[in-house]
Amino acid sequence: MTTTRPALPATDLRAHWLLDPAVVFLNHGSYGACPREVLAAQQAIRERIERQPVAFMSRDLEGLLDAARAHLAGFLGADADDLAFVPNATYGVNAVLRWLRFSPGDELLTTDHEYNACLNALRVTAERDGARVVVAEIPLPIADPGQALEAILARVTPRTRLAMVSHVTSPTALVLPIEVIVRELQARGVAVLVDGAHAPGMVPLGLDALGADYYTGNGHKWLCAPKGAGFLWVRRDRQAAIRPLSISHGANSPRTDRSRFRLEFDWTGTADPSAVLALPAAIDFVGGLLPGGWPEVMAANRRLALLGRDVVCRALGVEPPAPESMIGSMASVLLPEGGPAAGGVYSPLDDDPLQVELMRAARFEVPIGPWPPAWRLAEQRAAGETSPDPQRLLRLSAHLYNRPDEYERLARALVAALGV
Repeated sequence: MTTTRPALPATDLRAHWLLDPAVVFLNHGSYGACPREVLAAQQAIRERIERQPVAFMSRDLEGLLDAARAHLAGFLGADADDLAFVPNATYGVNAVLRWLRFSPGDELLTTDHEYNACLNALRVTAERDGARVVVAEIPLPIADPGQALEAILARVTPRTRLAMVSHVTSPTALVLPIEVIVRELQARGVAVLVDGAHAPGMVPLGLDALGADYYTGNGHKWLCAPKGAGFLWVRRDRQAAIRPLSISHGANSPRTDRSRFRLEFDWTGTADPSAVLALPAAIDFVGGLLPGGWPEVMAANRRLALLGRDVVCRALGVEPPAPESMIGSMASVLLPEGGPAAGGVYSPLDDDPLQVELMRAARFEVPIGPWPPAWRLAEQRAAGETSPDPQRLLRLSAHLYNRPDEYERLARALVAALGV
């Protein structure tokens, strides 16, 4: 277990966030946290809307969306014409799956590390078309990224039509080797939908170079943009088939100066566009907090996540469940037995009793859930398969407002709560 790490940024940047100082917030990964300066930029946009709503929505918005999209495209390594704004990555997944069609017996491949909401969308799609969801089991603990690739490819068959794979897994905080996963799946004739909810601002991205069929991500997580700022990237040859979930004026627009993809996604009905229009402010502000820009921000967050994982694992006497090469700005720890009795936790909207106790007794905001996930155990038992007893899995997040001593205090609280 690594015990020595490079120095972290010396400047205390917490004042830029509105987070409650009475809470040790180690859960940036769930909903993010937006800095004051970015919220101010969003509020200025809202005030501009309300000064002249018709002029803004009917005349100004399209150009502002184009400018925000170009800014985001530069950050993502993408062509702006291949990007659409969506409220969040779950919406992006649903938009893709809503318009794809499959035949009875087709297989839709995913993994047991996927986000529950997106798994539900995949299940509904399979039910609609008579297809079948196939789940690849990625081991945890995991020794190297190759094990994830092998687990996924082992479940590919001649019937596999689509694979939905996370770039960074939500429940287990693993950075998967997405470049080789996409390449190997496409070489086998499988289209790939990447759930990149956590990736923007956590790991470097080059969407054009990656070449997935579909890639969706969030701005409200590691980019620290306002909630409601997400994107969907669709490869040019796939765009004709993909439309938004809400069909509006773009469906019969006679315009030929831009693609149907942009016409339909840019206007899905009256909504508050301030979150996506504030994305450039978030990218510029957070990237400007450290001298080395976004590369330094990502590196600093990763160092802190690894440090926090080291501290907790050492205090609990457990080994890290994944190699450092698979860690970004989050890290998970498999907890020893003990503490309040565990319950069935199916999604991030459910709280484990230990998570509740840590918040009640020590004011720690940190997610804890079962591993394997409860939905997977239920499926296995329904199928008559032998399933292991779940362990608790704790997920740590790290952003610029966090400090090393917060993880040390969490470690002490866990030792007390678990009785280890």
